[in-house]
Formats: sequence, C-alpha cells, structure tokens
Amino acid sequence: MTRPGNLVVVMSDEHSGRHLGVAGHPVVRTPNIDRLAARGRRFTAAHTPSPICVPARASIATGQWVHRIGHWDNALAYDGRIPGWGHRLQAAGIRVESIGKLHYRDADLPTGFDRQHVPMHLAGGTGMIWASVRDPLPDIDHRSKPRMIGERVGPGESSYTAFDRTTARLATDWLEDAATRGDGPFVLFVGFVAPHFPLVAPPEFAAMYPVDRVPPFKLRPADGHARHPWVEAMDAFWPHDAGFRDEDERRLAVAMYWALCSYVDHHLGLIVETLERTGLAADTRLIYASDHGDNLGARGLWGKSTLYRESVEVPLIVAGPGIPAETVTAPVSLVDLHPTVLEGVGLPTDPDKPGRSLLSGPFDGARAVFSEYHAVGAPSGAYMVRKGRWKYHHYVGHPPELFDLATDPEETRNLADRPELTETMREMRAALDAICDPDAVDARAKADQAALVARYGGREAALGVGNVGATPPPTVS
Repeated sequence: MTRPGNLVVVMSDEHSGRHLGVAGHPVVRTPNIDRLAARGRRFTAAHTPSPICVPARASIATGQWVHRIGHWDNALAYDGRIPGWGHRLQAAGIRVESIGKLHYRDADLPTGFDRQHVPMHLAGGTGMIWASVRDPLPDIDHRSKPRMIGERVGPGESSYTAFDRTTARLATDWLEDAATRGDGPFVLFVGFVAPHFPLVAPPEFAAMYPVDRVPPFKLRPADGHARHPWVEAMDAFWPHDAGFRDEDERRLAVAMYWALCSYVDHHLGLIVETLERTGLAADTRLIYASDHGDNLGARGLWGKSTLYRESVEVPLIVAGPGIPAETVTAPVSLVDLHPTVLEGVGLPTDPDKPGRSLLSGPFDGARAVFSEYHAVGAPSGAYMVRKGRWKYHHYVGHPPELFDLATDPEETRNLADRPELTETMREMRAALDAICDPDAVDARAKADQAALVARYGGREAALGVGNVGATPPPTVS
C-alpha cells in the first residue's frame, strides 16, 4: 500500500498520447509534461475506455466500462447515481473538489465533489440529443450546420483558451490556499479543455509551429487509402475533412492543435510550480492524463470516435512521493484512475471493478485493456482490445481488424484475414468476450438511445435538439 497523501488530477481533452516531447514527437514541445515524466511513471500504452468525452468521463468517474453504466454518448452524461471515487472520498471525510471541465450532466447533481469551481458540463444539461439517433443513422446535410472543428482556425483567442486560463489561475490559487490551511489530505481534479477544437491557439503558442513543419497526412482516402467499412459509414454521416476550406487550412489545423498541446503544457507547469513553491509537492502526487485523443487528419478523419491509436491512446503520467522514475510499456486504461485515487488517499480499492492502481506495480504486459464506442455516427457498436503487441477491433455487423503494433505501429496493415494468425484472432476475440457480449451490448445501447429519442418526441424532433459542435464553456472572467 502506497503512503497516503494529497492528489492532484489534471485532465486535458483530446490530447493524443504521442503528441508529447517525451514520447518522441519530432515537433510538439511539452517541456513541463516531459519534466514530470522524467521524475515519475509514464505509461506509454494508456487507453481511454471510450473515444468521446462524456462516456469516457463517466467511466473514469465510476471505474466501470461504459457498457456497465450505460452512459453511451454525449447526451447520456454522468449524474452521480452510480457511485464513483468522489463519493468514496466524501464518505471518508476527505476534501475533494474540482476546477474546470467535468462534462457531467450538470453542477447540481451529487457527482462526488464537495465543490465545483467554474464547472463545465453538458450544454443545457442535455447535450447532443440528435446524435443519439442511430438505428439507422439519419441522413443529415451537415453542410448547413456549423463545422465540427469551429468556423475559425488559426492564431487568436477562443472561449476555450479563456476558460483554460481561468481554470489554471483558480487551480494555483486553490493550491496556495490549501498550503496555508495545511488540512489535508485532499484530492483536486483540474479539467482543461485544450487541445480540443476549436483549433484556435493564443498567438504566442501558435508562433511556435510554422505550418511548413506539418508532415503529409497518412492513409488519406484522397490518396487511395481504402478505409474500413465501419469507418467509411461513420465518416459518411458527418464528413469532417470535407468541411475544410482547402489544404492550407488542414495543415494550419494541425499546427494549431500542436500549439494547444503546448498551451495545456504551460498550464500544467503553473500547477507544478505552485506545488513546489508552496511545499505541497513533498506530500502531493500529480496525475496528468487526457480523456481521449484526436485523429488529426489521419485516414481523412478529425476529432475522436475511432479505435485507432490517434483516438484511443492518451498521455498518462503519475509523479510524486514514492513514485519511481520509470517508463511502463504495459497497456493500461483510464479506468485505472479509480483505484489509483483511492489508494492514493489510503482507502481500499474495489475488487469488482476492472481497474488496477497505477501507484503500485508490477504491471502486466499480457493484460487485455478495452475501449468501446456507441456514440455519434456509429453505425454499430465498436470495440477494441489491446493485449501485448496485438490490437483487435471488433465492429458489430462488419469485419474485424487486427494490427501488430510491434511491426506496424501506424496501423497500416489489417492482419485479421491472415491464416497464420487464426489463433491470435481467436485469442483476441476470447478476450473481448470475457469483457462483454458485443452484440448484446450493441442492442442495449441502441435501445437506451431509442428510449431517449422517444422522450424528446421521436427521431425528427430529436434531430433538432442539442449543440452541434463543441460544448460551450461557462462564462468566466
């Protein structure tokens, strides 16, 4: 058992796991994350339980897979009815507060925080009701709607950059106050929005990334790449790449994403500096993670919502007292944050949940980790199992994918039909079946979404309910 202490969890949004200096990215600069990783434990194969905000965050809160809790999409948000790690802390009398983005249903529900500072939740408490219309997917002309990535791409300020700046200021103020009080232990959750679109970055960060440093996009349909049929169907529902004005804007979008990675790194640095300056660092562990990644133009895809590494792999670093400086290559999951938080403050973990604490090893390289997607644009349930070098994608009603990440880290060759890998395919499918029945889960997700749509007056009425692009943040000053 790790010695109990304070814990600060910093979670960004849409930060893909390989867009870090310490991960070897040739362009992105993240000096504060890199320094944190140098003195802590960095997990190089960390995965989101679902590559979209609301389901991922509900899973992180409860320590359960999405199919166990039924928070399928961005209209079915966490409401506290299923207890999470925050409730365990409250029951034990441990101070637990949040600052910034949570993306739950609303701030008035008992979701496990004593207090929420500038909380960001579902727009209007409802979210994207229209995106729950899935069986079958509707025919929507998105050309008449706002672009998913935002109308503007380039240097400047957005409501998100202003929100993150306020979140960082409140977080450092909170920590300074905590150091003065000296009444720990405490757990503080800090939620930043960067590098989530809109892809507008403050000028001083945008200037770090000239567009001519953006490499060619990989596996583009325009260059002849044949996408998997499930991916093709999802993109046909909402073709984000078609919304760009030209190739220059696509490349600029990547540069601004990189700039926003450096922007969130800057704010993490302010938090680390505050911990060190106030003396809290001696008894406080810090976790940095993101809820999911971003395809960033690979395969002609933008945003999240796929099972490829760009979308499902996230940064994950744990540093502080008692944590050795090491790199862990074994696959892990964000559901592991639930037991990590509990162990970090000296509470017993829950053996009935799939997560394993990130504070204490050893870490099993043969462990199967899991992700699933049932949200906007999904023609059917999609499931990922990562086990060792192998990564398996199961799509209900569509053929599977299998990638050998040891020889093909960019996932360019689907090996699912190779005769010599029949046994590997059988083992990976067995690992999936040990976690869930994919057909039954797909049917349950669609049934729950259909019931939600019915409550809003049926398919046609529901298609007009909810925000289309990024969730608006609360007004901050």
